Amino acid sequence: MTTDFIDADVLIIGGGPAGCSCALYTARSALKTCILDKNDAIGALAITHKIANYPGVSSEVSGAALLEIMREQAVHYGAEYYRAQVFGVDLSSETKIVYTPEGTFRGKTLVLATGAMGRTSTLPGEDTYLGRGVSYCATCDGAFYRNQDVVVYGSNQEAVDEALVLTKFASTVHWVTNTKPAKTTRGVDQLTGHSNVRHWSRTRLVAIDGNDEGVTNVTLNGSKPNDVETLNVSGAFVYSTGSLPIVDYLQNQICLNDEGGVKVDESMMTNVDGVWAIGDIRNTPFKQAVVACSDGCIAAMGIDKYLNQRKEIRVDWVHR
Repeated sequence: MTTDFIDADVLIIGGGPAGCSCALYTARSALKTCILDKNDAIGALAITHKIANYPGVSSEVSGAALLEIMREQAVHYGAEYYRAQVFGVDLSSETKIVYTPEGTFRGKTLVLATGAMGRTSTLPGEDTYLGRGVSYCATCDGAFYRNQDVVVYGSNQEAVDEALVLTKFASTVHWVTNTKPAKTTRGVDQLTGHSNVRHWSRTRLVAIDGNDEGVTNVTLNGSKPNDVETLNVSGAFVYSTGSLPIVDYLQNQICLNDEGGVKVDESMMTNVDGVWAIGDIRNTPFKQAVVACSDGCIAAMGIDKYLNQRKEIRVDWVHR
């Protein structure tokens, strides 16, 4: 029995801003490029209600609309887009193999761009109001809550860092923690020292409620029975489970850093020759669309050099 393969110069797993940016550059460089994307409606950018900090883009544009523009632009210049759920890869040989229910793909190079939305919704209302008051990125959405009350749920480093961002905008930041922050968590004293921060310790966020316009309130449970509190807030920033890079399909074939992100060099190549990693899968502290796009561009230039064995990067997409 023979297996039919779909061959490409560049295989990109993930259709977010990092993957689409990389695909745009490699496709324009006349490299056969395939994007494998499990779902165009999920991911950090796709679920962002409004974009206000992407250069040249109006705040009236949603993350999903911006992502569609990126995807269509890559396809326009020759990239092939596949809706495919990757369940495994084989990186043991020069040709990289990617397995999906929709077919088996082979690539001269492979780009990992699956992001870091490794959390699952755990609260009633979290899915319902995602993008309408529920957010996982204060840097992205904090400015939309100027002079409003918000809640931040979580005791990890990400929660503290994001709550500090919100102190610049919100009237009140309700910081809700069920457990004590670890001793290594930075910025706790700085956060609790802000006059617009109220810390709810030994308290759980148990539900997020709202209406057609978005989040209106949340329900808290304290440590004692019947210790229930309702807070009127416009935004709920949830970090109770943290943000984890999506790397399960790699099956330990790639080196990770101590924070669980994929290790890369200055050209975004991993420890495996011919494999790059870009965007939030690297678990950088700057999880922004513009940073992910920059990663994609850098990787594309490295791939062009790698495939053509050039001593200097002389790319086809630069017009002189």
